[in-house]
Amino acid sequence: MTPRHRLVLALACTAQFMVVLDVSVVNVALPSVQADLAIAPADLQWIVNAYALTFGGLLLLGGRLADLYGLRRTVIAGLALFTLASLAGGLAEDPWTLIAARAFQGAGAAVLAPATLTMLTTTFDEDLRPRVLAAWTAVGLAGGTAGNLIGGVLTDALSWRWVLLINVPVGALALLPTRLLANVRSKGRRLDVPGAVLATAGVAALTYGITRDWNAPALTCGIAALVAFTVLQSRSRTPLLPLRLLRIRTVAVGNVTMLLAGACLNPMWFFLTLSMQNVLHYSPLQTGLAFLPHTLLTMAVALHVTPRLMERTAGRTLIVTGALIAAAGFLWQSRLAPGDGYLTGILGPAVLISAGAGLLNTPLTNAVTTGVPAHDAGAASGLMNTTKQTGAALGLAALVTLTTTNGHAFTAIAVLLVAAALTACGLPSTTRRHQGRNLPGTPAR
Repeated sequence: MTPRHRLVLALACTAQFMVVLDVSVVNVALPSVQADLAIAPADLQWIVNAYALTFGGLLLLGGRLADLYGLRRTVIAGLALFTLASLAGGLAEDPWTLIAARAFQGAGAAVLAPATLTMLTTTFDEDLRPRVLAAWTAVGLAGGTAGNLIGGVLTDALSWRWVLLINVPVGALALLPTRLLANVRSKGRRLDVPGAVLATAGVAALTYGITRDWNAPALTCGIAALVAFTVLQSRSRTPLLPLRLLRIRTVAVGNVTMLLAGACLNPMWFFLTLSMQNVLHYSPLQTGLAFLPHTLLTMAVALHVTPRLMERTAGRTLIVTGALIAAAGFLWQSRLAPGDGYLTGILGPAVLISAGAGLLNTPLTNAVTTGVPAHDAGAASGLMNTTKQTGAALGLAALVTLTTTNGHAFTAIAVLLVAAALTACGLPSTTRRHQGRNLPGTPAR
């Protein structure tokens, strides 16, 4: 691996870490934010979902930006927007300024996330790609789990504001190596802004309708917007989502599985944070530290176990196994009660949840980008991240609305993971060494 390769990998992993970190970093700080800004309990989830909605809704648009305007320009724009929105959120003095800043953060993340994957799929050849994809996936998983630890430390030591302000210096430093990125762009193609508006509005309306006791008008508007989006994509010369991608079996089935996994593995931080602080009465710092095993175990499995298994085991097998192991962990977590100790109340379930998540994420990421032509790499990356974040937003909204206790939420998550395992059975039964020939950016053979 050349020095340029290492810098590109470092940039991709840093940007991905920031993006995923901010999905979960506010969770531990939520009780402090609520007390400081006097946010109503019913509106608290919007600090999480404002990010998830714009992130998920604009990812298809973000995925196309690198294809149309060049990778370097796209990464710089995404970093700048994300960093400035983090600054605004950290300085917010009222709930709606904070929620708006989180929405703009999500927009910046929507530009960055698919670009980080495109960096890897267009920079590294077939021999190096399994290693860099494993590193990218592990960093993403670590960002989600480390967000709780970092959020707890910053909230306890400084203030909840620093869970957002910490992005400012990191984002500024990440701008430096962007000069190494290529800036090839597709000529004569336009960006599908109406499609982006319809996709974002559809997901936002569905989420709002779910959080407002399944409000029928909002749900109807959401469904209508997504239907209109599909019709528009089928007629557009430059669609955000080329519908031909959905004719690729790994892309179609993989994204359904990703939707279900996103509805489980992201909302868990919301419920687990509230469980630790409200049921076990942990402080923000104690809550953050309690998440440390989740981070270490997930990274260890994703970095050192999963890549080796992918060389000789079908990706479908790893995804199904990982989903079922994680489901068992959530069933155990659902039994948490006041007075439980850390070992049986948190650590035991964490071992299963983290092992399962670390096992399924890399082969699932590989599956949803397999067989995609190089010129659609950005769109495929955007679709994958859209599916994951849309699942996260809709999953959180539904779980908050349908479940009366955190224990019920964990049981529902376990059921969804079993459903994810069942859908993954529809993926082709191929090993990693055969899949690698079809990764985006790989020359045809």
